[in-house]
Amino acid sequence: MSRGTLLILQALVAIVSIAAWHVLTTERTFGVALLPPFFFSTPGDVAEKVVKLFATGMIWKHLWITLAESMLAFVIGSLAGVLVGFWFARQPTIAAIFDPYVKMINALPRVVLAPIFTLWFGLGIWSKVALGVTLVFFIVFFNVYQGVKEVSPTVLANARMLGMNEKQLMRHVYWPSALSWMFSSLHTSVGFAVVGAVVGEYLGAAAGLGYLIQQAEGVFDVAGVFAGMFILAVFVVIIDWIVTLVERRLLVWRPVASETRTA
Repeated sequence: MSRGTLLILQALVAIVSIAAWHVLTTERTFGVALLPPFFFSTPGDVAEKVVKLFATGMIWKHLWITLAESMLAFVIGSLAGVLVGFWFARQPTIAAIFDPYVKMINALPRVVLAPIFTLWFGLGIWSKVALGVTLVFFIVFFNVYQGVKEVSPTVLANARMLGMNEKQLMRHVYWPSALSWMFSSLHTSVGFAVVGAVVGEYLGAAAGLGYLIQQAEGVFDVAGVFAGMFILAVFVVIIDWIVTLVERRLLVWRPVASETRTA
C-alpha cells in the first residue's frame, strides 16, 4: 500500500468517525438524541472550543508546561531504563537479586504514587515528572534488557574470536541488538510520559493540559474536556512522529519491511 493511499484511508476513518459523532449527537429519534450532547458534546462545539483556546492564547502556557513535564519524564525515564537494562542484562547475578523487587515495584498502580510524589516534590512540575518517569522507565528497561539478552551466543563467540574487547562488543554487538527493541519501546513511552504528566496535573496542579481538563470537568464543560483530549491526542502524535524521524536516522541499517517481504 502506497503512502498516499494509507493517508487517505486514515483521513477517511477520522471523517467517518466525526460524521457519526455529529449525527448521533444532533439527529433526534423520537425526540431524543442517541448520544445526549450534555454528556458527549458535538464536533462543532469541540472545534469552536479548540479555536477559542488557541485564539485567546490561553492554551500555550498549558501546552508548554505539559510538554516540559513530558519531555523531562521521557528523557530521564528512557536514559535510566537504558542504563539499568544494559547493566542487568550484562550482570545476571545483579538481575537475579533485584528481580523480585523490580516486579513488585512494576506491579504497583502508578496512580497511587501520585499523592506520594506530590508530598515529596510539591505541586510543581517535578511531581509530574516523577510520575511520568515511573511509567517510562519500566517499558524501556524491559525492552533493552530483552534486546541485550537476545544477542546470539554464536555472534558473541565469533566476535570474541576476532579479538573484540568488551567495549567493542558493546558498540558493535550489544548496542545494535538493543536499539531496535529500545525504539519500539520509545514509541510507547512517549504516550506514557504524557499520560504521567497529565494524570499528575489532573490530580493536583495549577497549570497544564490535565489541569485544563480537570477545570472543564468541574464546571460540566464537556466540550472543554473533549477539546483538551483532542489537543492532547494531536500533541502525542506529533511527538511520536519526531521519535519516528530519529529512529529512521539512527536505524539506517535496518531493512524496510517491504524490502524484507520482497526478499
